[in-house]
Amino acid sequence: MTSPELMAPLHGGRLRCLYDQAQVKDALKRMAGEINATFSGAEPVVVLGVMNGALVTLGQLLTDLKFPLYLDYVHATRYQQGETGGELQWQRRPEEPLAGHQVLIVDDILDWGITLAALVEHCRQAGATDVKTAVLARKQRAQPPAIEADFAALEVPDEYVLGYGMDYRGLWRNLPGIYVLEPGPHE
Repeated sequence: MTSPELMAPLHGGRLRCLYDQAQVKDALKRMAGEINATFSGAEPVVVLGVMNGALVTLGQLLTDLKFPLYLDYVHATRYQQGETGGELQWQRRPEEPLAGHQVLIVDDILDWGITLAALVEHCRQAGATDVKTAVLARKQRAQPPAIEADFAALEVPDEYVLGYGMDYRGLWRNLPGIYVLEPGPHE
C-alpha cells in the first residue's frame, strides 16, 4: 500500500497497516457473535448505521446478525471531511420509529465518543427501550471517551487511522484494512 498513486493524496505521509482485511473480517465475525448473544429475543431491533464511516462495517456485519431487525441510518458528523471534530451536525435523522424498540447503533470508530453519546441520547429521547453501540475500532486514549461502546471489534492506537470506512479528508474509506497515517518528512 505504498504505491505512488496512494501516497500523493496523503501529502507524503506513510501508511502502516494495523489490521489487514482478513483480520478485520475475523474481528467483525467475533463482534457479531457477541451482539447476537445480546439480542437473542424475538423482538425486532432497529439497527442504525452512522454514515458515512459505518457503511463498510455495517454492510459486512449485517449478514452475521441472527435476529430480526429494521435497518436505518443516521448521518451526523463533527468532522465534515476534516481531521478534527467540531459541533455536531445532523444531515439525516433516523426515519424508522425508535419508540418501543431496542436500538443498535453501528459506527466506524470510537474516538472521543461525543457523536456516539449524542446519538444514544437522541434514541433514548425518541423512546427506545434500550440502546447499544457497536464500533469497528475503539481508539486507545489516555482520557476516557464521553461514552463507552458496548461492542468493539478492534483496538487502535491514539493515532490517525483510516481505511475500512474511515477516511482521510474524505478519501480512502475503501482501503481494505485499517492503517495508521504516519506524518511525512515535512509535517
